[in-house]
Amino acid sequence: MTETSGGGAIWRRPGLWRRGVVLAVCSVLLTLVMVFHAEIPNRIGNLGSLAETFLPWFGLFVPVLLVLGLIRRSATALIALLLPVAVWINLFGGLVTDRSGGAGDLMVVSHNVNADNPDAAGTAQNVAGSGAEVLALEELKPGMVPVYEKALAATYPYHSVQGTVGLWSKYPLSGARPVDIRLGWVRAMRAVVDAPQGRVAVYVAHLPSVRVKLNAGFTASQRDDSADALGEAIAREPLDRVVLLGDLNGTMNDRALNAVTSQLRSTQGAAGDGMGFSWPAAFPMARIDQIMVKGVEPVASWTLPATASDHLPIAARIALKQR
Repeated sequence: MTETSGGGAIWRRPGLWRRGVVLAVCSVLLTLVMVFHAEIPNRIGNLGSLAETFLPWFGLFVPVLLVLGLIRRSATALIALLLPVAVWINLFGGLVTDRSGGAGDLMVVSHNVNADNPDAAGTAQNVAGSGAEVLALEELKPGMVPVYEKALAATYPYHSVQGTVGLWSKYPLSGARPVDIRLGWVRAMRAVVDAPQGRVAVYVAHLPSVRVKLNAGFTASQRDDSADALGEAIAREPLDRVVLLGDLNGTMNDRALNAVTSQLRSTQGAAGDGMGFSWPAAFPMARIDQIMVKGVEPVASWTLPATASDHLPIAARIALKQR
């Protein structure tokens, strides 16, 4: 006689284990993608970089597989689901909590203002109102630079604009110059901020955009070349304390940014409040705007309220270590 009641009898039902094999295989495949994302080749349409850009969102497959496993009443599917859950928590679980702490010595803000911003003055006033001592703006349309300069003049007595990027500071700036990132026009700069706690080399960069095309995949070769050039410039930096602000058009998981990410720490990863997604502003799906540091200690990192741009401004507080 087949048992039909009792907790032990339920788990001994043959169908409970035989059903859901396909769902279990899907869980294993999802786990493998997250664990071995660095092994996904970039030779075909930069597929690896595309997967790494949206890697945190692979976790959305977990509740889908959970519901399907419950519908199928499959113990096999539900147990296999523990694999991707454990991997996702290991990779991103620490990012969903608030890791900030301390006041820090310097607040910095970076914002891609969007060349077609319909309210440049309002955007400038919003980010200036954040209280940042150092402000970086990217995607500055040449004809709109005077608007930003006028709106920020009262708050930031020192500034430098190089091509389409600019740096505003409450503290003196020196050595402002363009940084060649192999584009033929200026989208990166470097300057020294003379903060009360000491000098800091500040880089502002806007790496080329990437596109997802059906016939070409993830087109990012120009971005990748510029990232390598930016990494080379930072490697030659003589100062110990370095801050990079900008729109890198890539996430910290993207191996194509390794020339930069291997040298600097992400403030969001070290001291952020949540994932800190910054783009697109209407429904942020990825953190492609970055604040990264070397020789200083991140104590807080967060996104600011939306402006008229398609990116969210990002902010961080850092402690300047005494040298």
